[in-house]
Amino acid sequence: QVQVVESGGGLVQAGGSLRLSCTASGKIFNINTMGWYRQAPGKEREFVADVTFGEGTKYEHSVQGRFTISMDSSLNTVHLQMNSLKPEDTAVYYCNAAKVTGWGRNDYWGLGTQVTVSS
Repeated sequence: QVQVVESGGGLVQAGGSLRLSCTASGKIFNINTMGWYRQAPGKEREFVADVTFGEGTKYEHSVQGRFTISMDSSLNTVHLQMNSLKPEDTAVYYCNAAKVTGWGRNDYWGLGTQVTVSS
């Protein structure tokens, strides 16, 4: 199995910055994609950003230009640098590690970390 642990998050004023980190451990040879999703109160979990090994990064359009996802050379830790934060970015942020193939995907999730942006 793969274990996923997030760190970072917290409370910040609008316009501020936060950095989230996530480390995958265990059978990490099972994964080829790591990323972040978020879930605001009363809403469904949504994609934020991810990085696929050897392919590159993707972002949800509302965070494009404000958030940056990066991966350590260890290939088991990703960071999400969040700048110019807005109150609508408030959510629980979940790290995802996945094995994505043409036949589907196996997902592993962290427990989530709260990000609160005050206006």
